[in-house]
Amino acid sequence: MREGAVTLFLAGDVMLGRGVDQILPHPGDPVLREDYVHDARDYVALAEGVNGPVPRPAGHTWPWGEALPVLERAAPDVRVLNLETAVTRDGDFAPGKGVHYRMHPDNVPALAVARPDVCALANNHVLDFGPPGLSETLECLAAAGLRTAGAGRDAAAAWRPATVPLRAGGRLLVFSFGMLSSGIPRSWAATAEGSGVALFAAPTARTAADFTERLRRTGRPDDIVVASVHWGSNWGYGVSRAEVRFAHALIDAGVDVVHGHSSHHPRPVEVYRDRLVLYGCGDLVDDYEGIGGYEHYRDDLRLLYLASLESGTGRLTALRMVPLQARRMRLEHASARDAAWLCATLDRCSRALATRVEHGDDGTLMARPLR
Repeated sequence: MREGAVTLFLAGDVMLGRGVDQILPHPGDPVLREDYVHDARDYVALAEGVNGPVPRPAGHTWPWGEALPVLERAAPDVRVLNLETAVTRDGDFAPGKGVHYRMHPDNVPALAVARPDVCALANNHVLDFGPPGLSETLECLAAAGLRTAGAGRDAAAAWRPATVPLRAGGRLLVFSFGMLSSGIPRSWAATAEGSGVALFAAPTARTAADFTERLRRTGRPDDIVVASVHWGSNWGYGVSRAEVRFAHALIDAGVDVVHGHSSHHPRPVEVYRDRLVLYGCGDLVDDYEGIGGYEHYRDDLRLLYLASLESGTGRLTALRMVPLQARRMRLEHASARDAAWLCATLDRCSRALATRVEHGDDGTLMARPLR
């Protein structure tokens, strides 16, 4: 870590439920209510059909694979991820949804091994097993000593940011909220008396003003602020003008990093006013290996985002992105060829946002503003 810098590890969707849960030491009930797949173990079989056998049971570190030693070497000050699964044995399948994710509570060590400082929960799977499932999720994560943001027993709790003390002094705030565009049902919004998630309908000037007021009431001038936003479509590189305006409004209001997620593959990167905007980090851990239909997006390629910020100001000083690949439901280092493809793809779609993505000397990808 540079003197006077704070390094953040930012991850997209971590989906330890369904097929991933089935390879862990304590698999839960594999029954699904999907149109085509009715047993979560079938997702393991799909992965094995593409890349070979997956150990069962696998250890808690298995899904993370090479990501863990990379993080140990990078030694980030704060680790933030989007946990996109319920952690529960309780509750009924949420009606009207085609896909449900849950992991057995005894598999929480498979999350804790990555040592997240904050788990963002405002997404379209945390309530897959209703309010009872959300309640057990919150209890399990709290018992494991894991901070959460974005969901709670009422609106005040759902909107309350997670607070992380920084070694260099001061604190980091993580606000987590979602939008309808990510597939979060409107009925999941937390209310004054009911549990749910922090939810905005859309990225509008009004919702940006609402967030600005929340930040004004909570933040301090020297805070580093992360807005973790679950929004947008699963596939595609396009970023709407409304999303760009919203991200810029958050930064203008005092946010230092916009941590976007929901897409199954990485989306554009932007450096705006020396602040970082990740419009979609892509999945990091999931059970999508072997599922066909969107191969041209290369969703098997994943990124670890390591952002260095100037302590006290939040100004971005460096962004390193480590390319990985999912194989046998485990993260491995991506080949040089695959890393080059990902670099070229992100560079092409980020240039419209006046940002360039290029190779670093150490094999990672880097982003910088176009001048």
